[in-house]
This record gives sequence, structure tokens and C-alpha cells, in this order.
Amino acid sequence: MTPLLEARGVVKHFPVRGSLFGGSQKVVRAVDDVSFVIEPGATLGLVGESGCGKTTTAKLVLLLERPTAGEIRFDGESLATLDAEGLRRYRHSVQAVFQDPYASLSPRMRVGSIITEPLVTNERLSAAELATRLRKVLDLVGLPARAGELFPHEFSGGQRQRIAIARALALSPRLIVLDEPVSALDVSIRAQILNLLKDLQRELGLAYLFIAHDLAAVAHMSHVIAVMYLGRVVETGVARTVAVHPRHPYTKALFAAALPAHPDDSRDDIVLVGDVPSPLDPPSGCRFHTRCPQVMMPRCSTDEPQLACVDARDVACHLYDRV
Repeated sequence: MTPLLEARGVVKHFPVRGSLFGGSQKVVRAVDDVSFVIEPGATLGLVGESGCGKTTTAKLVLLLERPTAGEIRFDGESLATLDAEGLRRYRHSVQAVFQDPYASLSPRMRVGSIITEPLVTNERLSAAELATRLRKVLDLVGLPARAGELFPHEFSGGQRQRIAIARALALSPRLIVLDEPVSALDVSIRAQILNLLKDLQRELGLAYLFIAHDLAAVAHMSHVIAVMYLGRVVETGVARTVAVHPRHPYTKALFAAALPAHPDDSRDDIVLVGDVPSPLDPPSGCRFHTRCPQVMMPRCSTDEPQLACVDARDVACHLYDRV
């Protein structure tokens, strides 16, 4: 089966000046040789600390940025080769839900106009057809039809995120990029939104690219998890396998801090020290070696590990090199 979305060796570098008075130009290595696959109807969870390249990856998928190198394919077609009509179809098929529902919804527009705006812009529908589509998507996200007459400020944070999801559903997409979709919500509301997203996935066959700091939410939502560090994927595999039995030291540290272990499970407590190095000047060799509690010198500082299959997942770490 052809993957719905596939990234192959994707790179995104942002040029910056060396100093206020000129000097040599440097680059921010936001995404550096990242590959992943999203199958139809499945969820890829993308996790990592701030600055690891998750949001830049989302922008590349949404065509808000263009890759410096590498390729993104949708339904087997390279985005770089799509003509104007192909790009229009792609933008229909791929929608987004962002972190702050209040900031992403115009306070001057009624909810009905916010949700149907993509339809008005992209499709020729009568007023009656628009009203029918509006009622349908409002019902899908659990909001009454009268919600279309109100303004965003008249809703709670969780309801506003439902409105943002309804807008994303208006064009009947196949993939939705969810960039921190519950981090701005109260804890009591997060589970409702996550369960809504899972229900919509089952009902509509949606695929998700799910980006979040909340690792418990990622583990709950995802079929596959990819862990990023300083622009690179360091571990990827089936969600439960990665969350419960991580292999890369960075993944172990993330999930040990975020997910409580079962009393019968043995899990090492790993505390990450220091900050993420600058993507302007990433460490040589393994980019995690400056913070890794299991670093092996000098190899980790000189040789860059490649993703290789370890215990039914791919891990980039010299601890598992076949020697």
C-alpha cells in the first residue's frame, strides 16, 4: 500500500548572518535529513524538546516552508513536481489545527463564517449547500447548529478548539497536522479533545501528524512515534514499543520523566542535564553526546550514528552498533 505521506531525507536550513556587521553566513539546521511515513488512517506522533525541529517539519508538510533538500511525497507524488491544480488538491487534502484556538480564530467573524470560509474560497456551493456542510461539521465536533451564529469569544477554550477542528474538516481532508492541539487547554478538557480526534479518525479515516510536548497524549494518540533531537530522528517505531520500552538514551529520558512506570516495570531514572545545543552549531558525531549519560568517547563525538533496526524499531545510537 502506498503511504499517504512520505518524507525522504528532508532538510531545512535557514540562513543567518554571522554578526551585525556582516561576516560569514551561517545556517540554522532546523531539520537535517529526516525521513518518516504516515499511512492512510494512521497517526504519526512527533516528539522532542523545544527547538528540535518538530514545528518546522509541520510547516514543510503544510507547504509553509520549502525543503532545502530531500523530498516529500503525497499519495506517491512528489510535492516538488505538482502543478497549480495538484497543489490546490494537496492543500484541500492537508489541513491543520494549531495550539491556541483563540489566536487562530478571527474574533470579528461568526463561527459559521470561520468554518465555511475555506469552502467559499475553494468550492462553488450554494447558500443551502454551505448551510448543510456547516451543520454536518458542527455535529461531527459535538457543537449545536446555533453555534454558527456566535462569535469565538462566546465559547470556552475546549469549544474553540472544536471550532478549529470543524474548520479543518470543512474541506474533507485526508491528513490533519495537529501542532500542540491540546497544550493550551485545561487538563480536564484535553482528554475530551483527544477522544474526539480519535473518534473522527475512526469515522472519517483521517491520518494525523500529531506534534506535542505531552508525551502521554502522544503515546495515547499515535500508531507510530518518531523522536527528534536537534533536527534529526533518533528513534522511531510502533508507539507502545517506543513509549514503554525505549532504546535511545534520549527517548528513555523523555519518557521516564513523562510517563509513570507500572510498579512491576523496571525503568531507569534518567535526568537530562544542560540545554539543547544551538542548531547553528550542532555537536559533531552524535548530536546528543554532550548530554548523554551513556556517552562512549571518543566515538560518540566523532562518528554520527545512523538509524538501524533494534528490537523492532529504528534507533540511531552507537550502543547498538553491530560490531
